[in-house]
Amino acid sequence: MPGRLILTHDGAALSAALGVTVEASPRDNIAPGEEILALLPDGPARARWGIVPVGRVNARGRPVMERIVNARSETVFDKSAYAGTGRAVIPVSGWYEWTGKTRTKEVWRITRADGAPLLFAAISDVWQAPGGASLLQVAPVTCKPNPEVAEVHDRMAVVLRPEDVAVWLTGDRAAVTPLMAPAPAGTFRVEPVADPGR
Repeated sequence: MPGRLILTHDGAALSAALGVTVEASPRDNIAPGEEILALLPDGPARARWGIVPVGRVNARGRPVMERIVNARSETVFDKSAYAGTGRAVIPVSGWYEWTGKTRTKEVWRITRADGAPLLFAAISDVWQAPGGASLLQVAPVTCKPNPEVAEVHDRMAVVLRPEDVAVWLTGDRAAVTPLMAPAPAGTFRVEPVADPGR
């Protein structure tokens, strides 16, 4: 959906995929709430994974309290919790999912079969902290899974092709809606791994 992120590619590989120069700090187990690399329309930035929707209300007019870790593609343009958000791209090397019962969960690492970086479509927001400080926040956009991911989860992040990055960042709703679809079959390698810790 993804549960944890992996970033093991170096800055050169990520720069080539994104089309802009970025610096990377490789990490093998990135949790929601931690800092990640993101590309915004005006360039690369560091952001917190997860949007705290301060001031937003749900369809019943009640404040949205939970942190948005992933945004559903089916409602990203319509749900009031996403109102006013921008767009971003999150480069990763892969992600983890967990299946099974609580004490016997199996961990799965999902990466591209060809070893290339993954480019997640995301939404972005800026949290205004007390005292005037601001914090960039991002959340991947999710869709139905492709065949490989469907074996371990019922959702997956929207994965962009390098040529779709500019469209996602600056295109209108009609232009980006077709991008919010599962990756083609055969895109991913899904393999069991030791639990990286939660």
